[in-house]
Amino acid sequence: MEFKDKVVIVTGGAQGIGKAIKEAFENEGARVYVIDIQNGNHFVGDVSKKEDLEKFVNYLLENENHVDYIINNAVPLFKGINDCSYDEFVYALNVGATSVFYLTKLLRSNLAENSVIINITSTRDNQSMSQSESYAAAKGAMKSLTHALAVSLGPKTRVNAIAPGWIETKNKAYSGSDANQQPVGRVGVPKDISELVLFLCSNKASFITGQEFVVDGGMSKLMIYHDEHGWKKE
Repeated sequence: MEFKDKVVIVTGGAQGIGKAIKEAFENEGARVYVIDIQNGNHFVGDVSKKEDLEKFVNYLLENENHVDYIINNAVPLFKGINDCSYDEFVYALNVGATSVFYLTKLLRSNLAENSVIINITSTRDNQSMSQSESYAAAKGAMKSLTHALAVSLGPKTRVNAIAPGWIETKNKAYSGSDANQQPVGRVGVPKDISELVLFLCSNKASFITGQEFVVDGGMSKLMIYHDEHGWKKE
């Protein structure tokens, strides 16, 4: 068990992809520390707030003297230019980007040799839909932070990103055009992301840093015209 007794941080680890990552590491024997805005059996805090990140780090270092892996998974606000206020846009950037920078800065001296940071970005950092500016900007900033941190923190720490596409977190089944728009023929599940997180944190990925890995079933590569893959012209 390569991850036995390793120390892991997962932001936004109370549900969905973050919870799957947390459980994957725990199943491998790691000690996982979660910070999430939701109430639960974890450190309850808002990663957009400087003081909450500082309190979380103090709490962590009361129990551990180092960190092996940081998984930045907290989800930014999703609002568009029509309705997103200035403060909401800043909040989204704080969750998606500033928290990644500051948490790393706070823990830099405590990062273990061969430590790894994984940023959960999104395919939306390369493509958009209408009214998605706050989320797209936050994920785009996180993507850029990935390669910047990889250069600054290497060779001690590797930094990579995973960009999920459509990941179903509520156990809903999809068929027809919803499934067929992914060349693999299905919608993704959290395990598709957590398995890659474990690989990128393992020694098998020791020559990989500064990269973003798209996990979307090939959806972003599929060119769709009317009457193909279940899509009909209205």
